[in-house]
Amino acid sequence: MKPSVVVHGGAWNIPEELEGPHIRGCERAVSYGHDLLRRGGTALDAVEEAVASLEDDPVFDAGTGSVLTQAGSVEMDAIVMDGSTLKSGAVGAIQRVRNPVRVARRIMEETSFSLLVGEGAVAFARRMRFEDYPEERLLVGVELDDYLEFTRTGVLRTAEEFSGRSDTVGACAIDLEGHLACATSTGGIRRKMAGRVGDSPLVGCGAYADDRVGAASATGWGEKIMAVLLSKAALDRLAAGLTPSDACSDAIAMMKARVSGYGGVIMVDKSGTVGYHHNTPKMAFAFVEGSGSVKAAIRA
Repeated sequence: MKPSVVVHGGAWNIPEELEGPHIRGCERAVSYGHDLLRRGGTALDAVEEAVASLEDDPVFDAGTGSVLTQAGSVEMDAIVMDGSTLKSGAVGAIQRVRNPVRVARRIMEETSFSLLVGEGAVAFARRMRFEDYPEERLLVGVELDDYLEFTRTGVLRTAEEFSGRSDTVGACAIDLEGHLACATSTGGIRRKMAGRVGDSPLVGCGAYADDRVGAASATGWGEKIMAVLLSKAALDRLAAGLTPSDACSDAIAMMKARVSGYGGVIMVDKSGTVGYHHNTPKMAFAFVEGSGSVKAAIRA
């Protein structure tokens, strides 16, 4: 089996000056993941480490670099899924942790549950000895400036003052044993309502993995992705005989036709072949298939 890994760093109209940082961040993340696979690491290890790398990169809206809610707080979502068991772990609207994806994996491995949200997710993270990570450390740039101003004055800029950013991050991998896994993480959309949870932590929406078919991770307009179960829809097309690239393209076209949705999806199939597609102006992604080299781009 050829170990393969693919990552994305969000599907939106990425400004030209941010294209380089997005590509470099994806290259770094996919290199971490593939190095683990080459050394015999599991697909779960690879997607966790790749996504954690993207969460730690302030360029992306996930972990460090997340955005503020209307209440002036940071609420993050993440999921991991194991294609060999179909088990998953996820967090929704979690606060004050550095790497939501790591908490999600512990939920999958340490509990009989799949999704914890809000203060329950935070309490679980503390029991698992994840340190309290203040919001000031999760915010960068204008979001940090706004947070400091908000704490001083109680006034927060509205979402209308920003461009439509969608920097959800994700990864899919297959390991030397042929097992598949996926992970997705996001800081959400700017000035979302407190408590809003999008597609990212939901099985079949933001991510899905099944050793019999493949693994997929989605990014984009969360409410539209949820409406069509985008990740599962892409894998269903793969199971029906489409190639990974065609499966991604067809699922995105279906989302656009049915609910006027915009976004992107990445995939790796059970033979280690990678696919990806988006209908937004740009999507940052990178991948390695088997013993090949890292390939990265900002447009499909």
